[in-house]
Amino acid sequence: MSMMEPAVRLSGVERRYGDAYALRGIDLEIAEGEFFSLIGPSGCGKTTTLRLVSGLDEPTAGRVEVRGTPMMGVPAHRRPVTTVFQNYALFPHLDVFENVAFGLRERKVANDEIRRRVAGMLDLVDLVGRERAKPRELSGGQQQRVALARSLVLDPEVLLLDEPLGALDLRLRKQLQGLLKTVQREVGITFVYVTHDQEEAFSMSDRVAILREGEIEQVGPPREVYDRPRTAFVADFVGGANRLAVTVLESDGDGYRVEADGIGSWQTAGVPGLAPGASAIAIVRPEAMRLGDGDIVVTGNVRDHSFVGPFVNLDVVTPTGAMLRCMAPGRTPQPEAATTFAFAAADAWIVADGGGGQAVE
Repeated sequence: MSMMEPAVRLSGVERRYGDAYALRGIDLEIAEGEFFSLIGPSGCGKTTTLRLVSGLDEPTAGRVEVRGTPMMGVPAHRRPVTTVFQNYALFPHLDVFENVAFGLRERKVANDEIRRRVAGMLDLVDLVGRERAKPRELSGGQQQRVALARSLVLDPEVLLLDEPLGALDLRLRKQLQGLLKTVQREVGITFVYVTHDQEEAFSMSDRVAILREGEIEQVGPPREVYDRPRTAFVADFVGGANRLAVTVLESDGDGYRVEADGIGSWQTAGVPGLAPGASAIAIVRPEAMRLGDGDIVVTGNVRDHSFVGPFVNLDVVTPTGAMLRCMAPGRTPQPEAATTFAFAAADAWIVADGGGGQAVE
């Protein structure tokens, strides 16, 4: 984080609707110029957080600031933020140029300045030559680029994006993910992005926050969150996670010696604070599992397999009843076949046992 004032700060923010909490005590700082994503399952509070920053809603308690300026009570149209929504909200009777220029005309910007800024923005989002097209003549991806240009042309201090690619097919989403990251680097302003798709968030973001039931479970760079989840929930949400029930035998700094029934003991890293004798969960990613021998060997029977391009996903049931997933290249054992696979001790990560069984998402 920079020493300068964060672009967005939420301090002790709550949002209640009657007795129901949408957000509970959120503390969050988003740095200037950062591409920051809020991810989590439906109903976790992502969009509510965005609405509190945009001014479309107000917190029940706590403080919202943009560049150090309190925003509570400031109406949406007076905040230095703009929002891109999933439904585009373009004016059907206006062409591309006038849709992008609309906010500038509302602000009484001079015509020459409008032409210059709109032209530059259409070039940035690769819509040069489509200035006179109506929204109905554009593809979904092009319409979303118009919506992005319309927000950015107002030169906001923070751009909020509420699942802007959710209505697009996979190919278009991939294309626009690259465009969004390129545009963000070009304009250099803070992007706050909401999505339920962790792969989408990870591919673009400098940092992500994972929300669950109105609370923040973890904040960090995508690689850190993926490799070092703080909870079993985070591990499951940000990618398929094998869970092995283990007991902590010893604690040594940030590392632990753990033991799993039917597998044995090994030394590995994990979240701090687990005491000897505690029940815990060893998180092992499917891509860390390999057929054959290795540090930690697991035996089981193949229950199912699915082809996913360069790899085949194998679902394996261990003698203790745990369901684990292994990513295997090439030819693989058939269903019900006995097999042996393994993972490196360093590829396991220990978290507290928060329940939830051993299912693989």
